[in-house]
Amino acid sequence: MTKADLVNNISESTGMEKGDVQAVIESFMEEVKTSLESNENVYLRGFGSFIVRRRAEKTGRNISKNTTIKIPAHNIPAFKPAKVFLEAVKDKVKVED
Repeated sequence: MTKADLVNNISESTGMEKGDVQAVIESFMEEVKTSLESNENVYLRGFGSFIVRRRAEKTGRNISKNTTIKIPAHNIPAFKPAKVFLEAVKDKVKVED
């Protein structure tokens, strides 16, 4: 599902104008991004959490030059689904054989 699909679905289900729905979605994403940049997690009860994870410094390899490089410690954004959300997805998804 793309952002346009999401806008269309929400617009149809709520009766709101597509432009208004898109503005709300854009604003939501900007707020999440701003919060994570400020090292603040975003908690949405029953849905999940947008969190900042810290990756430790590690040693990597440049295969083409056969050298080692240091990858510095850094933060990455992550999403942790709520237990209710995770269980709902697990119950709906069936593995194809």
